Amino acid sequence: MATETNWPAAGAMTDPEQACPISPVVDIVFSRWTTPILWSLHTFGRQRFVELERRVTNITPKVLTQRLRQLERDGLVIRTYHPEVPPRVEYEISDLGRSLAPLFAHLAEWAATNLDRVEQARRHYDER
Repeated sequence: MATETNWPAAGAMTDPEQACPISPVVDIVFSRWTTPILWSLHTFGRQRFVELERRVTNITPKVLTQRLRQLERDGLVIRTYHPEVPPRVEYEISDLGRSLAPLFAHLAEWAATNLDRVEQARRHYDER
């Protein structure tokens, strides 16, 4: 199924990484733990670190800290520090992070439609 895109012409650039306009987005959004973190914040709202850690299973505290810092740096997550005793820190998805929801919805639709075909192709490939 062919669809129109606004991608540059094939000969416009010779470096494939520079020629693909979505490469930076893929690097930002689709690293290992980014999508589960953003999904959790989008679905459940503002959360403390421990809540996120419970919802994003199998992530280590170190990696969760690193990903949250990167997401905050990228503007996708807002970190709020409350100077109380003990200190409280909360994370929430930003408007910029929320703007990814349609992209994720399209990907979820694609997955529902096509993952069976991908699995079938893998089985066919592995049988050869």
